[in-house]
Amino acid sequence: LDADNYETDPCLKEIRRAENYSWMDIITIQKDKLPNYEEKIKTFYEEHLHLDDEIRYILDGSGYFDVRDKDDKWIRISMEKGDMITLPAGIYHRFTLDENNYVKAMRLFVGEPVWTAYNRPADEFPARKQYMKFLTEAAQ
Repeated sequence: LDADNYETDPCLKEIRRAENYSWMDIITIQKDKLPNYEEKIKTFYEEHLHLDDEIRYILDGSGYFDVRDKDDKWIRISMEKGDMITLPAGIYHRFTLDENNYVKAMRLFVGEPVWTAYNRPADEFPARKQYMKFLTEAAQ
């Protein structure tokens, strides 16, 4: 995606329309820009899941999303300017900055944003059970 022109990017506009991403904001994760920076960084790196998809579009900077594979081992996904990721509801994940200690990202939601993270273990939630069912069916 064209991160330099995200406000007018027709590709982003089409993704938002097609996926019904009706709400968005922009977060800058940098020591002098984010209130409670140290606490937030620790929270983002705690393994957790959400009950809704997590959609992030990197407008500047870089970082890593870590997710678990079918054997519960970490997979690191490098994200940089122009990248977008959708983490499905119920997937355990975490986020960390890289050595640049800076990322500016658009956060997208279907409807009103829900910020609640459930630290592992959180296997009792329907979103987790649905995600595990999806993995099982995809493996067949």
